[in-house]
Amino acid sequence: MSQRRADGSAGDADYGAIGGVYTDYRKPDPRIGQYILDALGDARTVLNVGAGAGAYEPEDREVTAVEPSASMRAQRPADLPPAVDAVAEKLPFPDRAFEGAMSTFSVHQWADLWTGLKELRRVTRGPIAILTCDPALLRRFWLLDYAPEVIETEARRYPSVDDIADGLGGHTSIVPVPIPIDCTDGFNEAYYARPERLLDPGARLSCSAWSFVDDRVHHRFAAELQHDLDDGTWERRYGRLREQQTFEGSLVLVVSDPTG
Repeated sequence: MSQRRADGSAGDADYGAIGGVYTDYRKPDPRIGQYILDALGDARTVLNVGAGAGAYEPEDREVTAVEPSASMRAQRPADLPPAVDAVAEKLPFPDRAFEGAMSTFSVHQWADLWTGLKELRRVTRGPIAILTCDPALLRRFWLLDYAPEVIETEARRYPSVDDIADGLGGHTSIVPVPIPIDCTDGFNEAYYARPERLLDPGARLSCSAWSFVDDRVHHRFAAELQHDLDDGTWERRYGRLREQQTFEGSLVLVVSDPTG
């Protein structure tokens, strides 16, 4: 198991360094959130592992949040309960303590996926909903043409949805989650119809994959995308996306219910 960083970050990304503007760009989208709520069903007590700043935590449930990064814990709104400083692989709760559990954009940060999933199932007696990206579908996105290093980084980091389903056990399903054209949660694919937004370094910094590529990639990406926007190349290739209300990219919800 990898060692935690100075701010507590337990995965390969250092949120003490990159998490400072996270909540400026990563605002939960209620349409995506509804998929999580539906998956949780009637669960009243919900564990959120890798909770970050609290995105997608249901407001009408009793939520217990777990987040190892001090930087991300500090960004939780005042109306949310403080997050427990712990990691997925060692949850400080008794067996079957929660009716449901969730995790959003987090499993690729866990040092030991299988141990984390077993722990999640150990402490949860009902449905578990994991919002993640399917690495097999990442290459659908136009970013592949401009920053293939970022796409390949994400493809290496995200575990396969089959591995997640196998680790959770029970009755599992993989639910595609369409990305709205005006998605407020600024992960890379959220800007499928708004390429200009990814010219903002802060928007890129809020997607951890960009922290794994060097400055040359950032500069090349910005220069090439700006050029293609200016001369109409991007519009000729991808302009149809500006009218496409949703994009079915790599975003999926892995749902496991032991009673299903």
